[in-house]
Amino acid sequence: MYEVELTDPAVIRDPFTAYRHAREAARVVRLKVPGMPMWALTGHGDARAMLTDPRFAITSSSFVGIPGVPAGYDEYLRTMSELDGPDHLRLRRLAAPAFTARRAQDFRADVEPVVAKLLAELPPAPDLLRDFAKPLPMHVICELVGIPAGERPAWVEWGAIVADFDAPRLGGAIPGIVESARSIVAARPRTGLLADLVAAEDRLTDTELVTLVWHLVLAGQTPANLIANAVAELWARPDALAALRADPSLLPGAVDELMRWCGPQLLTVPRHATEDVDLFGTAVKAGEPVTVAIAAANRDPRAFPDPDDFDMTRGAATHLGFGHGPHFCLGAAHARVQTEVALSALLARGLTLAADPVELRAPDPGTWRLTALPVRLGG
Repeated sequence: MYEVELTDPAVIRDPFTAYRHAREAARVVRLKVPGMPMWALTGHGDARAMLTDPRFAITSSSFVGIPGVPAGYDEYLRTMSELDGPDHLRLRRLAAPAFTARRAQDFRADVEPVVAKLLAELPPAPDLLRDFAKPLPMHVICELVGIPAGERPAWVEWGAIVADFDAPRLGGAIPGIVESARSIVAARPRTGLLADLVAAEDRLTDTELVTLVWHLVLAGQTPANLIANAVAELWARPDALAALRADPSLLPGAVDELMRWCGPQLLTVPRHATEDVDLFGTAVKAGEPVTVAIAAANRDPRAFPDPDDFDMTRGAATHLGFGHGPHFCLGAAHARVQTEVALSALLARGLTLAADPVELRAPDPGTWRLTALPVRLGG
């Protein structure tokens, strides 16, 4: 049995090499995780098969068990992302119309002024992660959902906590998040996604409606770390920068390649076997957790020719950075558009990296993200 020790400094420093070795060694490997060892699929095709296999279910919540959550708020922690079957399908169908690719393209015009405003307000020595990449997704999703202007500063702060995967602070923030969602729902907004959800409230319980609201807002934080990773990658590749500046039509393909190459998620949310399963030759017992090593699957040579080359023209839309199957990221189209708009605006600005991103990586075995991204303007 091939094992990957997630706390190994070499794995944290360079997960892509570690998972390449794992993929070359076995289709299913064992991840040594303190308190919760799990199986991990390393191949792209195997991963897609498991993520659509009803024998593997999401049976635990990313939010349940967060320390510091006061009594009475647990009922709001079971979000759509942690549901399976009819309940998940029902909630997803209610929210999906606002997140189509066409709606995302239509929303581009609303994203552009938000990007321009944040860039105009950058301090003289900005941290692009803190001052731009983190606040941008929350401003955008608040606009999409219809969060009132007076509520947005608090949601921006909560969004930063989510982007940092800061569980202790999130526990303390949960009451404010839930109460704000309650007040917004109670106001019966007439525009934005909330108007659509409130109109469908006869098909939602009060708890489901409030939970869906806050989950959709906070789940929209994927672009924060993706944008920071993209800048760190592109600004270290002068040829890629020159190509994008010369031909902006390359941006959509570049975003998918960046998501494949340096997307923020290294592992999917674990699924649990609902019965004993022979998983490509590995005996998985009922209840055992199984994840996908995205860092391995997204560089599988059977899915991506020359996978260790960064190629913005390859057509990498089949990457697993947004997941696959029933739990494919609902906001993927919006995340792509938002990242395109952000990168397009940054490409037009004179900026250079002010520190080596290698030294600024978070020591997190589950995500590939930066703790800061200082840049110089006018370079």
